[in-house]
Amino acid sequence: MKQGQKFDYDLNFKETDFRKHPELYRVGKGEQGVLLVEPYKSEILPHWRFRTPEIARESSESIYQLFLAYVQQQDFVGADMARKYLQMGYTRSRRYANHKSGKKYDGPVPDDKKGQSGAHGREQLPREQDPVKAESARIFWEKWQEAKQNPEYLRLMQAFKEKYESKKGD
Repeated sequence: MKQGQKFDYDLNFKETDFRKHPELYRVGKGEQGVLLVEPYKSEILPHWRFRTPEIARESSESIYQLFLAYVQQQDFVGADMARKYLQMGYTRSRRYANHKSGKKYDGPVPDDKKGQSGAHGREQLPREQDPVKAESARIFWEKWQEAKQNPEYLRLMQAFKEKYESKKGD
C-alpha cells in the first residue's frame, strides 16, 4: 500500500463536514487535525479529560466507546479521530507528568514557528515527576493501544487509504 498523503491544513475546516466528505480527510501523523476535523471534534472533545486517573479512566472509556461506535458504523474518519483523542490523552498526560506547568520548553515560541511543534532553539525545562498524571497517561496509553490495534479499525484504515489516498499520489 502506498504511503498516505500529508494532512492538508489548507482546507476550510470551519465549513467542511468530514462525515459528508471523508475523501478530504487525511490520516497524517500522530494527532494531526484532532482539534479541526468536524463534526468529530465536537462529538469527542467534550469527553476528553485527564486531570486525575479516575477522570482519565472515565474519559478514555467514553472516547473508546465512541471509537467502537464509529468502527461499527464503518466510519473510518470518526474512528481515526477517536484514536487520535486517545493518543492525545496519553501525550498531554505525559507532558503534565513530566512538566507540572505543561510547558516543556523555556521561553515563548518564535512568531514564525507558532502552531508548529518542537523546541525551536529553546531549552527544555527540567522534569518534575507527577505520579497522578503518569497514571492518567498509562490509562490513556492502554485504550490508545487497544484502539490502534483493533482489527476492524485496521481493515477500515487500509480500505480508506486505498480508496482515497492511493489514487491521488504523493
